[in-house]
Amino acid sequence: MFNEIKKSIEWGGETLTLETGKIARQADACVIATLGETSVLCAVVFEKKPKPGLDFFPLTVHYQEKYYAAGKIPGGFFKREARPTEKETLTARLIDRPIRPLFVPGFKHETQAICTVLSHDLENDPDVVAMIAASAALTMSGAPFRGPIGCARVGFVNGEYVLNPSVDDMHKLRENPEQRLDLVIAGTKDAVMMVESEAYELSEDEMLGAVNFGHQAIQPVIDLIIDLAEAGAKEPFNFQAPDYSELYSRVEKVGETVIRAAFAITDKQERTAAISAAVDTIRAALTDEDLEDSNLGTCIKKLESSVVRGDILKTGKRIDGRDLSTVRPIVSQVQLLPRTHGSALFTRGETQAMVVTTLGTGDDEQMIDALNGTYRSNFMLHYNFPSYSVGEAGRMMGPGRREIGHGKLAWRALQAVLPSATDFPYTLRIVSEITESNGSSSMASVCGGSLSMMDAGVPLKAPVAGVAMGLILEGDEFAVLTDILGDEDHLGDMDFKVAGTANGITSLQMDIKVAGITPEIMGKALSQAKDGRLHILGEMAKALTEAGAFSEHAPRIETMQINPDKIREVIGSGGKVIREIVEVSGAKVDINDEGIIKIASANGDAIKKAYEMINAIVAEPEAGKIYTGKVVKLMDFGAFVNFFGKRDGLVHVSQLANERVNHPKDILTEGQEVKVKLMGFDDRGKVRLSMKVVDQETGEEIKQDA
Repeated sequence: MFNEIKKSIEWGGETLTLETGKIARQADACVIATLGETSVLCAVVFEKKPKPGLDFFPLTVHYQEKYYAAGKIPGGFFKREARPTEKETLTARLIDRPIRPLFVPGFKHETQAICTVLSHDLENDPDVVAMIAASAALTMSGAPFRGPIGCARVGFVNGEYVLNPSVDDMHKLRENPEQRLDLVIAGTKDAVMMVESEAYELSEDEMLGAVNFGHQAIQPVIDLIIDLAEAGAKEPFNFQAPDYSELYSRVEKVGETVIRAAFAITDKQERTAAISAAVDTIRAALTDEDLEDSNLGTCIKKLESSVVRGDILKTGKRIDGRDLSTVRPIVSQVQLLPRTHGSALFTRGETQAMVVTTLGTGDDEQMIDALNGTYRSNFMLHYNFPSYSVGEAGRMMGPGRREIGHGKLAWRALQAVLPSATDFPYTLRIVSEITESNGSSSMASVCGGSLSMMDAGVPLKAPVAGVAMGLILEGDEFAVLTDILGDEDHLGDMDFKVAGTANGITSLQMDIKVAGITPEIMGKALSQAKDGRLHILGEMAKALTEAGAFSEHAPRIETMQINPDKIREVIGSGGKVIREIVEVSGAKVDINDEGIIKIASANGDAIKKAYEMINAIVAEPEAGKIYTGKVVKLMDFGAFVNFFGKRDGLVHVSQLANERVNHPKDILTEGQEVKVKLMGFDDRGKVRLSMKVVDQETGEEIKQDA
C-alpha cells in the first residue's frame, strides 16, 4: 500500500533520518525528518498553473509546533494551538529565506510548504530539522527548485566550534560564559544562502570560521537529500521560464533615459515620485499588447535593476552619490521624552528610529510557554513599522512577520551586552518606533536601543551599533556596499546585517537573492562592516558613551538573598505574610525558588520598610548583641520579651536587675519597652536574655567588675 523510502546518516552524534511515501501522499511531496527523537513533517504543494497577472513568486512557508510533540497540553483557556507564536513566525522566516532564491526565475506558481513538529526530544531544536525537511520535500516534489540545501546550528565553546548544540545550551546562552555563539546556517553544495546568529562579541575571523565550519557540516545532509531524491523524486515539472527579451528591449529603448534620470535624484520621496513618473512615461510609449503582457512589471524592475547595478559596478557611485564604504550622516539624541525611563532618537540619512526603554519589576517579566518548557524573559524588544515611515497610507494591524523578525534581530544584537540579573534586577522593555525608513531600520533600532538603555541608566557592558551591507554581483565582478538604501536592498543581491560592539560581533543576519556567495565576498563584507560599525559607534558617542542618571520615574529595586528554607515564612499561609509586607510598606515584593527577593518601589522609604520587615522574619538573633524589645507577659519566674521580629525570649527573674526582685511585676508592666542582651541559647535552643547587664537609659552594656 505504501511506497516507503527511508535514508539515514550519523550526523553530529545523532542519527538523521529522512522518510517519505507513507504520510500525506496527496501533497506533491511530504518528508519527515528526524534528528534524535525530534521529528518534523514538511508537506509541499505547488499549483500547476500560474495565477494571471502576478509579478512576484507567491511562496508561503508555515511552521507549527504541536504541543503533543513534547507531551504537553497548551496553556490558556482554549487549550489548543492558536495564532503562531514568535518562535513559529521566526522559524517560518528562517526556512523561507534560503529556499526562495533557489526557485527558477520566472516561476510564479503558488507554492506552499507546511512544516509541523510531530515529536520533540527537548535536545534537538526543531527549526534546523524543519529546514532540512522542507529542503528534502521541495527536492522530491518536482518543483523547479535548484536545491537541495542543508542546514545546521553552530556553537562556539572554549575556542572550538560545536555542531548542533542542545536546546538547553542555547536557551541558557546568557548564563553560560563558555558558550558564545548560536548560529544557524543554510546553504547549497557550493555556497552559503542564509546565516542567522546571536553572539557574544566574536571577532570577524571567529564568525567567518563559524560560517565555514557550518557550511562543511551541512555537506552530508545535502548528500542525504540527493540520495533520497534519486530513490523516488517525482519527474521535474515541465516549466519553461517566459521569454520576455523582446518586450524588455522595447522597455529599455523607451525607458532607460528616464529611469536613469529618476535614480539620479538623491532624496527618497522625490526619487520615488520620479520613478513613478518614469514608469508612466514607459507605459505611454508602449502598445496595448505590451501593456497587457503579464511580464511588463518584471521588465520594468529589470531595467531599474540594470541601471542601478551597472552604475555602481562601473563608477563605484551609488544612488545618493556615496562611494561604496561611506555611512550616511548620523544624528543621535537622548532624553527625548520627559516621562519615559530612557529615550533616544537615532537618525541615519533618511532612516530614523525613536526608541524608548522602560524598566519594570519581576511582575513585568514575559511568561513564555514553549515546547521545551515554560520560562520567563526579563528582556523584550518590540519593533513597529507604521506606514507613514515610508510616506504611505496603510492599514493599522498587529505585528506581522517583518516586525517580529526585525525586532528579534535587534534583540539578539543587544542582549549580549546586558548586565546580569543579579547586578541589575530589572525587567527591560525596548520599543522601537520607526518614524522614517530608507534602508536598515532594524540596525537603527539596535543603535537607538543601545542609546535609550544607557539613557535609562542601564549599565551595558558596551554600546552596540549595527550596519546593513549590500552586494552587487555580476559574474566574477562584485561590489560590497556599506549602509544600504532601501532601493539598494530591493535591487541588490544581499542584505547582510552586522551588529556589535567595538570588541566584536553580537548578531549577524545574511539573506541573499543569488545562488550563494563565496568566503571571499563574506570576508570582505565582514571587514567593511567592522569599519562601518566603528564609525557609527563614534557618532553615537557624541550623544552618550555610558549609562546616564537613573530616571526619577523608574522603580528602584533592591535585592536580598535569604535562606531558601525561610521562603515559606516570608510568604506565609496563603500568602498572608507577603501581602501584609506589600500593604504596609507600599513596595512590590517578588521572591523566587532560590531565595532571591526583589523589592521594588519608586519610594526609597517603602523599599527600606519592606526590607526591614523581611529581615525581621528571616534574620537570626546574634548572641552578645543588645536589642530593644517589649514586655509581652509577666510570670512568677520572669518576663517574656519580644525582642527580635516575632521572636520572644525569657528574662529570668534573676536577670531583671542587680538587686533582688521578688516578682517581675514589681518593676515591669506588660507593653513596657526594655533593653535586653542576648546571653546565648540553652540546650533546647531557647534564648537567654538579661536586662541587668544593660543600662536601660542609654542601651549601653554595663561593664562588670572583675
